[in-house]
Amino acid sequence: MQHHSESHRWAPLYTARRLVIACATVIEEISPFLPADIPSEILDFGLHLHPQELKKSLQDRIDLASHHADVLLLGYGLCSMAVVGLQATTAHLVIPRVDDCISIFLGSCDAYREQAKKEPGTYYLTKGWMEVGDGPFEEYKRLVDKFGEARAERMTRLMLKNYVRLGFINTGQYQIERYRELARQTAEKFDLRFEEINGSPALVNKLVFGPWDDEFLVVEPGRTIQYSDFVRSQTTLTEKT
Repeated sequence: MQHHSESHRWAPLYTARRLVIACATVIEEISPFLPADIPSEILDFGLHLHPQELKKSLQDRIDLASHHADVLLLGYGLCSMAVVGLQATTAHLVIPRVDDCISIFLGSCDAYREQAKKEPGTYYLTKGWMEVGDGPFEEYKRLVDKFGEARAERMTRLMLKNYVRLGFINTGQYQIERYRELARQTAEKFDLRFEEINGSPALVNKLVFGPWDDEFLVVEPGRTIQYSDFVRSQTTLTEKT
């Protein structure tokens, strides 16, 4: 685990040849910060539904990208263990030490924990998720096509039964009005309380420019990402087991 002082150790890498490999929803947040000399590769969001396929796709991209970059910045979190087992033989891998991309959109693990403590029953939406069709309304429409309206309504409400709030994360990186309205309509349709939550680009900014402190995992060439790398403290370990 990197402590704050150790982030200085990575300083030479902040200006090395870097390349971003990110999920289609996360690249939306990273792109505004990317200098022209840092290329990016985007992986399909649908891979999240199949963590083993996501793992394989990520490893394939890492193997190819290692020929062109010294540092590979991954726009992912633990993501259903999909990143566990990944390694680069010649490049460093840098990845936010988060469970999933909600922390990336909110700007830190602490911001996510704060939201989860305040309102555990929250269904989160962002512009990126809406664009790739990942949300209750899109799922409802797919179910309508398959089972008809009445059954689709029942199935969607069952899926949302533990949620009381729809949290629309506004990261401030794009024209928001249309997506805000769609999120509001989704909340109304399924009797969820709509709330807009301010996101933050802090984590994304640090991923691109450093410092890679305790919020990041830096994996040296030849080392494999392990689940234990994501455990930030003994307390967190107790909570996860």
